[in-house]
Amino acid sequence: MLKRRIRAVSAAALLGVLALTACGDGDGASKSTALDQTTVSGGSATEAPKVEVKPKPLKVTETQTRVLKEGDGATVKGSEIVSLKYVLLNGKDGSQLDSNFGKENLGLSLGDTNLLPGLKKGLTNQKIGSRVLVAMPPKDAFGTQGNPNIKVGGDDTVIFLLDVVSATTPLKGAEGKAVTPPKDLPAVKMAEGKAATITIPRGQKPPTTTVGQLLVEGKGAEVKAGQTIRVTYTGALWKDGKNFDSSANAPEGYFETVIGQKQVISAWDTQLVGKKVGSRVLMVVPPKDGYGAAGSPPKISGTDTLVFVVDILAAY
Repeated sequence: MLKRRIRAVSAAALLGVLALTACGDGDGASKSTALDQTTVSGGSATEAPKVEVKPKPLKVTETQTRVLKEGDGATVKGSEIVSLKYVLLNGKDGSQLDSNFGKENLGLSLGDTNLLPGLKKGLTNQKIGSRVLVAMPPKDAFGTQGNPNIKVGGDDTVIFLLDVVSATTPLKGAEGKAVTPPKDLPAVKMAEGKAATITIPRGQKPPTTTVGQLLVEGKGAEVKAGQTIRVTYTGALWKDGKNFDSSANAPEGYFETVIGQKQVISAWDTQLVGKKVGSRVLMVVPPKDGYGAAGSPPKISGTDTLVFVVDILAAY
């Protein structure tokens, strides 16, 4: 459920490209020989480094890495959300296909089963702060079909220059200081892995303006507009307390979306930006800040006030 209301999009344009299903297995990154002659020079926070691929064409049959600079941060274990700067190149001719230098960092969930296998292999066991070259054969990248949208053929090796900016392990639920809500708001009972039980106060009319109430105040970083957030949520109708949607029904058990960029209903943008990771937020949302007069049939009418409880698990 939840399209415009809550729609999963990437924090960076490339994320959809990188999250294409591809086959391939194996673990860890092997010491590179094919990348030994490739050079990286220049670059800044706003300008991508120049990567000169040698020899050309460069082809590998297994994912290989070369650490150009080892960071001094924690070691990436392979289940985190990793924040990156990147340059993507085609090993066939060394042409640059994309880069996010000068733009927002790219966040990748290494636990996502749809992530390119070569990215997980290349990033696992690297230290935060490292700069790494990763060469991927088709089986660990875009498969034998390639990716015509970025000019990658079915037998092309692709090369990533990756700066590992940070890594975070998502929470499993809200963590922080409990906050007692006013008695005129819905009561919430949580059970791990299940939809929340939301009880509407008997005889109470719904508010006409959106209410955002902390139930748990997290201790993490504040959510910023433009970030991707990982949350668990349950949505219920004020009129009868019935749940109409929950992330507990999704295979992953959680939901991710860009926040503060009109990718979700306006109440989510206004109430979740500025909250801290680890927070549990209760929202009461009148139609104007939800799905409007059109509603979202068949479960939500244009006059329904909605109630959400949202746990913020990560922001990147």
